Amino acid sequence: MKVWAIVVAAGRGERFGAPKQFLELAGRRVVDRAVDAVAAADGIVVALPDEVSWDGPEVAATVVGGATRSESVRAGLEACPADAGILVVHDAARALAPPRLFDRVVAAVVAGADGAVPGVVLSDTVKRVAGGVVTETLDRADLVASQTPQAFRAPVLRAAHAPEPGATDDAALVEAAGGTIMVVQGDPVNMKLTTESDLAVAGALLRLR
Repeated sequence: MKVWAIVVAAGRGERFGAPKQFLELAGRRVVDRAVDAVAAADGIVVALPDEVSWDGPEVAATVVGGATRSESVRAGLEACPADAGILVVHDAARALAPPRLFDRVVAAVVAGADGAVPGVVLSDTVKRVAGGVVTETLDRADLVASQTPQAFRAPVLRAAHAPEPGATDDAALVEAAGGTIMVVQGDPVNMKLTTESDLAVAGALLRLR
């Protein structure tokens, strides 16, 4: 099966204060490192802000992303060929994702899953809060933190996006549509860059590598 990847890099970086995906991280841009993480794909599509031209590693196509993450993924889906059997979605903000995560999620879909996500166990106690008051302490034994890249059978992902819903990740859309999502071993180093301190930490981790 052909495997195509969509790298979602159209965010405005409102929480960060700038489009963090285009900042330098240990000598290379964040988005370029994210593209490296899915380099084994047969083709890569990068979703970009409308005013940005691509000047990174060679990719099959670029598209203008939307106002939301899900809209950007749908723009990427339009650029993926109809004969792609597996589609992988990766967030540009996860610049430290090792290529083995791509291999793991794709292998899980090849084995029969509708989709697969990397997950890491939680070390913190997680509480549900309403109005600043704890309403429940969750059993973390049954919880994982979901990461990208995430892989899906192409027809399943396309069908999940057809009603044009929104979600924080694509696995949630496939779950809502009744699909089966497998969890593969994630990587604690595969952090999502959200703040300036995250960028500093990521740089330190890369230097340790």
